[in-house]
Formats: sequence, C-alpha cells, structure tokens
Amino acid sequence: MSEEAKVLVVANKTAATPALIEAVRSRAARGPASFTLLVPNSAHGLHALVDPEDQGQTEAEATLELALPLLERAAGGTVEGMIGVPEPLAAIQDAINIHGFDELIISTLPQRVSKWLKLDLPSKCAGLGLPVTTVIASSREGAVA
Repeated sequence: MSEEAKVLVVANKTAATPALIEAVRSRAARGPASFTLLVPNSAHGLHALVDPEDQGQTEAEATLELALPLLERAAGGTVEGMIGVPEPLAAIQDAINIHGFDELIISTLPQRVSKWLKLDLPSKCAGLGLPVTTVIASSREGAVA
C-alpha cells in the first residue's frame, strides 16, 4: 500500500462547484490521499476600516464553511481548511513550505473571467515541482447548496 499523498486544493469562488467536487472524488479514488483546501483571503481589510466592531465572517471563512463538508463527502474523510495570503501563488508557496504537499489541484473560474488563468497560475505552480491538476468550473455551474 502506498503512502498517503498530501493534496493541496486551491480554490476561492469555485470551492464548492461540482467540477472541483468531482476532481477531489476522482483523486481520492486513485489512491490514499489527505486533502487541504486553501482559500487565498481576498478580503482587503475594508471591514476593519469601515467598522472595527464588525465581527462578521470573512469571505474566505464563508467559502471554507460551505465547501469543506462537500469536499469531505467527495474525499471520503476529513478535509482540512486554511486561509492564505491574498496573492494566490504566495499563499500556495507558504502552504507547501510550511505543511509539505505532494500535489496540487487548482480550481478556477472559466478563462474569460479567471484572474488566476490570466496570471498563468497553473504554470507557475507547476514550476514548484509538484504535479498540478487544473479544474475549470463551467460558466453555468454555481456552488452546490
């Protein structure tokens, strides 16, 4: 039996889409793996400027809360969640350096609206030396409720 692979799943707006859920299910079926969902924190600290008393949930926390149960069902086990720095490549590098992952799954919006694809994030991540799977959400699919 092979050792469990540590898979870093990177997503933001697409974290709870059917395409990503299926990619995690497919990866889990291929062999032993543990999964961690990394959501780069897109909040710009505006809440603190507008209302320092506002203890509301950040967008990244809300994304984790919605996506983790769906991904855990697909993975057949616990999926860890983490919030990274706003810049996605830096967030991925931090996660790999601190926690040591074996492979990446990057979930992004369709080409015409994806900032990550415009930045060529999948290619830059491949340069880190890990296998990268890119999942592009269909423009028609929304988050699974």
